[in-house]
Amino acid sequence: MRLFLLPISTRRTLLYCERLTEPLPHQMSLMDKVQNRAAKMWSGWEKKPPGSLMHRIVSSGNAGLRRIAFEEWGLKSVPPLSARKRMEEAAARAIEEDKENKKNTNADGVDTKDTKTAVVKGFDSKSVQVVYPSSVIPSTSVEALLTRLGTEREDLHRKRLIWCFVGMPITAPFVLVPVIPNIPFFYLAYRAWSHWRALSGSKHIQHLLANKGLVYTSSPILDAIYDQEKSVMGETKPVGTQIRREADSNGSAVSHDEAEPERLLLSNPSGSKGIADAFNAPSLELELERAIWQVETALAKERGVKGKNEEETKQEGPDANANVGIETTKRQTIPEKQQPTPEQWAGPPDAPVKGKDKAN
Repeated sequence: MRLFLLPISTRRTLLYCERLTEPLPHQMSLMDKVQNRAAKMWSGWEKKPPGSLMHRIVSSGNAGLRRIAFEEWGLKSVPPLSARKRMEEAAARAIEEDKENKKNTNADGVDTKDTKTAVVKGFDSKSVQVVYPSSVIPSTSVEALLTRLGTEREDLHRKRLIWCFVGMPITAPFVLVPVIPNIPFFYLAYRAWSHWRALSGSKHIQHLLANKGLVYTSSPILDAIYDQEKSVMGETKPVGTQIRREADSNGSAVSHDEAEPERLLLSNPSGSKGIADAFNAPSLELELERAIWQVETALAKERGVKGKNEEETKQEGPDANANVGIETTKRQTIPEKQQPTPEQWAGPPDAPVKGKDKAN
């Protein structure tokens, strides 16, 4: 397999895993078989006549799937660690078979020393390639960025997986309703599987990082594509600024530059299609399109909220100043209370006593 680190904006990066070879039918796990069967069923529903119940369900479902965070889709693209262990065992068995062979050539004279590669079709148990654009991500920050992407959503997926398990028994009785499919149960079941796959991908990334099983490779092809996107998106601040900060803090959360707004680095369809065509990875185009759309939507919403707040501030500003002026004028027109004079402190003069006057 091969990992891609593809910055979508100056603050968000897509992690995507490309499986260079698909497992053979006898190597597929039960979960993979269930996944393929569900995909075929979903594809069949898409072909139903427009307006039918199944077609409406698929249309609404696709709209909902589009809103699932692209970070989750990226982790789901990483195969579970159990699949990698099965491939490692297959590679080890192939090596043992090589050792048992007395000769390294077969009857046709073909060298069979590399039986490991022939059996597992290019699987390398020692290293996984990580491809990234060095013009956007500094080479010294790649490992810290990959560590953050592989660990930051682990607690989130674990909590939501538990809640899906809690809700599934509650919605299960709805399956008794005839004709109408139990959509709530199927939704929770799918989300539980989705969170489990994301957790499995996260553990696989952590396993590769802990065992130094990664080879970081800068791609001139990606550098050229991101340079072309600059002419479309305009000059942007390098992603490396914030990634260097997280590298200094040992892979902790990214400390964004508040003075510099977040900006897109890729666009649809030129950026997504260009990268997918360059690496001959059609599925990568879908992931990039979804990620770019989500970031564009989030930035547009953020700009709208910010613009609304600025307008409210401008509208409230003159009124507030006017009120302050009125209060100041009132304070100036109302005379201050005069201090008492010494005579007032002494009180009124003593009144003459009538008895004394008569005596005098």
